[in-house]
Amino acid sequence: MVIKVFLATSSGSTAIKKKQQDVVGFLEALKVEYAELDIACNEQNRMWMRQNVPEEKKPSNGIPLPPQIFNEESYCGDYDTFFDAKEDNTVYAFLGLPPPPGSKKHNGDAQGEEGQAGDEEEGEGGRADDEATELETSRGEEEEAAAEEETDEVTEETEAQEEEDEEQEDEQLHSQEEEELQQLEQDQDEQGSEEEEEDTELQEEEEEAE
Repeated sequence: MVIKVFLATSSGSTAIKKKQQDVVGFLEALKVEYAELDIACNEQNRMWMRQNVPEEKKPSNGIPLPPQIFNEESYCGDYDTFFDAKEDNTVYAFLGLPPPPGSKKHNGDAQGEEGQAGDEEEGEGGRADDEATELETSRGEEEEAAAEEETDEVTEETEAQEEEDEEQEDEQLHSQEEEELQQLEQDQDEQGSEEEEEDTELQEEEEEAE
């Protein structure tokens, strides 16, 4: 199974370039076999990518931006879902690949079991405390819960602001990418028109010479 990463090598967007480099660099670090497919210089790659990104995963304008990641013919996701998988240490599951022995996922499971055993020991020790200590612990937990609620409210506000900023950035990226693709198609059309004009002039010169 080969991972396909659809990229735009000639993209003028710094954000898109950074995302593409992030995906490719992380795959190389994991030593995952992948293939880069350029959509800027290859019309077939661009059409294939657009047709195979699921409708529910496409943006509102219907044009998915690179990088887009596939496992052979199966769609894995875009940069945002890749980033989430990287943060959760679930990149292999995201790519549809089996995790290698000794990977972070296996290590994380082992650490989780150790932490659970430690929590059980602490629980046994807590039950041996006297009533006064239990009362103090209860008060401490209430204070911590109140502090966590305040933190959660701040976090929710921050996340909402970040999501709004990301949506605005995505809209700008979509507009930039569309302009680049339209410019690329326009340049190709102009090049074709110039060649037709040159052929016409050459034909007229030959007729005059005759």
